[in-house]
Amino acid sequence: MGILEIISGVLLIACSVVIILLVLAQQPSGGMGAIGGGDMFADMSSRSTDAKVAQVTKFAGIAFFVFAVAVSAINAFAK
Repeated sequence: MGILEIISGVLLIACSVVIILLVLAQQPSGGMGAIGGGDMFADMSSRSTDAKVAQVTKFAGIAFFVFAVAVSAINAFAK
Protein backbone atom coordinates (compact mmCIF):
# COMPACT_ATOMS: atom_id res chain seq x y z
CA MET A 1 0.00 0.00 0.00
CA GLY A 2 1.40 3.32 -1.04
CA ILE A 3 1.30 6.54 0.91
CA LEU A 4 -1.19 8.00 -1.58
CA GLU A 5 -3.61 5.14 -0.95
CA ILE A 6 -3.35 5.60 2.80
CA ILE A 7 -3.89 9.36 2.66
CA SER A 8 -6.87 9.07 0.32
CA GLY A 9 -8.39 6.32 2.49
CA VAL A 10 -8.02 8.43 5.62
CA LEU A 11 -9.62 11.42 3.85
CA LEU A 12 -12.52 9.21 2.75
CA ILE A 13 -13.07 7.96 6.31
CA ALA A 14 -12.85 11.51 7.71
CA CYS A 15 -15.36 12.74 5.15
CA SER A 16 -17.69 9.87 6.09
CA VAL A 17 -17.54 10.81 9.77
CA VAL A 18 -18.22 14.47 8.95
CA ILE A 19 -21.27 13.52 6.88
CA ILE A 20 -22.61 11.34 9.70
CA LEU A 21 -22.19 14.15 12.25
CA LEU A 22 -23.77 16.73 9.94
CA VAL A 23 -26.78 14.54 9.26
CA LEU A 24 -27.24 13.98 12.98
CA ALA A 25 -27.02 17.74 13.59
CA GLN A 26 -29.89 18.52 11.23
CA GLN A 27 -33.35 19.15 12.59
CA PRO A 28 -35.68 16.19 12.15
CA SER A 29 -38.55 16.79 9.78
CA GLY A 30 -40.52 13.64 10.50
CA GLY A 31 -40.16 10.37 8.68
CA MET A 32 -36.59 9.11 8.75
CA GLY A 33 -35.49 12.10 10.88
CA ALA A 34 -37.19 10.51 13.86
CA ILE A 35 -34.64 7.67 13.88
CA GLY A 36 -32.14 9.86 15.73
CA GLY A 37 -34.46 10.23 18.69
CA GLY A 38 -35.83 13.63 17.83
CA ASP A 39 -34.13 16.92 18.49
CA MET A 40 -30.47 16.18 19.27
CA PHE A 41 -29.27 19.78 19.30
CA ALA A 42 -32.04 21.96 20.71
CA ASP A 43 -29.99 25.15 20.55
CA MET A 44 -29.80 24.95 16.75
CA SER A 45 -33.34 26.09 16.14
CA SER A 46 -32.93 28.94 13.67
CA ARG A 47 -33.66 28.41 10.01
CA SER A 48 -30.40 30.02 8.93
CA THR A 49 -28.39 27.52 10.95
CA ASP A 50 -30.35 24.64 9.44
CA ALA A 51 -29.73 26.01 5.96
CA LYS A 52 -26.00 26.32 6.63
CA VAL A 53 -25.81 22.77 7.99
CA ALA A 54 -27.71 21.49 4.95
CA GLN A 55 -25.37 23.34 2.60
CA VAL A 56 -22.24 22.02 4.34
CA THR A 57 -23.76 18.52 4.19
CA LYS A 58 -24.16 18.87 0.41
CA PHE A 59 -20.53 19.92 0.02
CA ALA A 60 -19.39 17.05 2.24
CA GLY A 61 -21.42 14.65 0.09
CA ILE A 62 -19.73 15.95 -3.04
CA ALA A 63 -16.31 15.63 -1.37
CA PHE A 64 -17.17 12.08 -0.32
CA PHE A 65 -18.04 11.18 -3.92
CA VAL A 66 -14.81 12.72 -5.22
CA PHE A 67 -12.72 10.91 -2.60
CA ALA A 68 -14.48 7.61 -3.33
CA VAL A 69 -13.72 7.93 -7.05
CA ALA A 70 -10.14 8.95 -6.28
CA VAL A 71 -9.59 5.95 -4.00
CA SER A 72 -10.99 3.63 -6.65
CA ALA A 73 -8.82 5.16 -9.35
CA ILE A 74 -5.72 5.02 -7.18
CA ASN A 75 -6.36 1.36 -6.35
CA ALA A 76 -6.99 0.50 -10.01
CA PHE A 77 -3.82 2.17 -11.29
CA ALA A 78 -1.60 1.11 -8.38
CA LYS A 79 -1.53 -2.52 -9.52
